[in-house]
Amino acid sequence: MLSIVVAVSTNGVIGHRGQLPWHLPADLKHFKDVTEGHAVIMGRKTFESIGRPLPNRRNIVVTRQEDYKPASAEASVGKPAGVEFVHSIEEALALCHPDPALDAGERPSPEVFLIGGAELYRQMFDRTDRIYLTRIHEDFAGDVFFPELGPEWKEISKQEGIVDGKNAYPHTFLIYERK
Repeated sequence: MLSIVVAVSTNGVIGHRGQLPWHLPADLKHFKDVTEGHAVIMGRKTFESIGRPLPNRRNIVVTRQEDYKPASAEASVGKPAGVEFVHSIEEALALCHPDPALDAGERPSPEVFLIGGAELYRQMFDRTDRIYLTRIHEDFAGDVFFPELGPEWKEISKQEGIVDGKNAYPHTFLIYERK
């Protein structure tokens, strides 16, 4: 199963200048709870904005740069431990589902998470089965946007987040599945 995890403001913003335009610890905890123990696929820019492999997850980074070496790379190896670099989304998915020759009923169906950025979301949107969306009820300036969900998506879960001293923005945790 291919799932997207994303936090989106009311005006559709998901990023600004390579960073999240908000600080919302409840969403970070939600992200960790949802993705821990699973494979996460991300683009190079998302990996660079995080700055390190995410613990307790299989980190797969998609980059078109054949000789890519992140700034945080270990000097002796050239690439950080705990990260697999591939050059297409198909390669990333093959790492997660290594035996496409099996019939669908025989294949394991682990949930694999796309965690950004916008280009991967765009490329894989039509192949996504589920979306874990944190709706932040605030408008933000940004330069990266998430598309509006169409009628092919059904809301299956909704949980209101708590606004407190650490979480200043009203937010809702939503799960959508493709109809």
